[in-house]
Amino acid sequence: MHKALGIDTSNYTTSAALYTDGTVRQQKMLLPVRKGELGLRQSDAVFHHVQQLPQVLERLFQETSGAVTAVGASARPRDQEGSYMPCFTVGTGTAKAMAMALSVPFFSFSHQAGHIAAALYSAGKLSFLKKPFLAFHVSGGTTEAVRVVPDREHLFQTEIVARSLDLKGGQAVDRVGGMLGLPFPAGKYLEELAMQSDALFSIRPSMKGADCSLSGVENQCRKMLEEGCPREDVARYCLLSILAALDGMAAALQKEYRGLPMLFAGGVMSNGIIRSALTEKYGAVFAEPAFSSDNAAGIAVLTEMKYSGAY
Repeated sequence: MHKALGIDTSNYTTSAALYTDGTVRQQKMLLPVRKGELGLRQSDAVFHHVQQLPQVLERLFQETSGAVTAVGASARPRDQEGSYMPCFTVGTGTAKAMAMALSVPFFSFSHQAGHIAAALYSAGKLSFLKKPFLAFHVSGGTTEAVRVVPDREHLFQTEIVARSLDLKGGQAVDRVGGMLGLPFPAGKYLEELAMQSDALFSIRPSMKGADCSLSGVENQCRKMLEEGCPREDVARYCLLSILAALDGMAAALQKEYRGLPMLFAGGVMSNGIIRSALTEKYGAVFAEPAFSSDNAAGIAVLTEMKYSGAY
């Protein structure tokens, strides 16, 4: 029986997962962020991962028995040349050491590839990897769409076909959440607040071809708040503005890549308001919320696929 271990040390979460016989078990811990701050310096993220990863692995292995047959890790944010963040060195170093100690193969992937695989696993759509499709990755550090094509050596390759030209979706959520006094990361709290509003807005996204701009969302939300607009209406406006931008990107890409299915991954895509609208309009595929935010599940799945040769 194969047992693939995946490790991911992103700028927000320490996570590890085991993939065995088609089932993922995972453990994760958010990195601690001081109240009022909207993220972490890389040096702090690295420190916290060093402290937390042993705890995450201990919890994970308490739930299961049997030998690990392969180990994988997120080594970089994206698959593009030059993509690098120090926080991923913690997971990569630990995974390499474990693989050597266990005399099993080690495989490295990008954090983005892990998000894509986790979303496909969660949605029961790993078969997508056998043909081209479009994948949106919307988080605190990334808001972009990539064209995914099968690749025998790397499982799949990605090409960026649309992106935000400035602020990222997760940054907009967290900055507006900070204005409203919400904890970081603000995603679920902003959604809870937005659900209390039934305000109607006519939102025209700022687009340049298939690319979008989200900096105006933060500015407009600040103006609304200064003018005394209810907090729940500001929260709703923020989320609907991100939805409008993603809708604009999707519509443009549908014209260019007609017929390709769409996958949405990343922490922002756990939002129910956005998910419902895009599913209804495009028949888009989404991860379950537990597999939308940063996680090691996709890395474990990709590790097993590489180890077993399941292309």
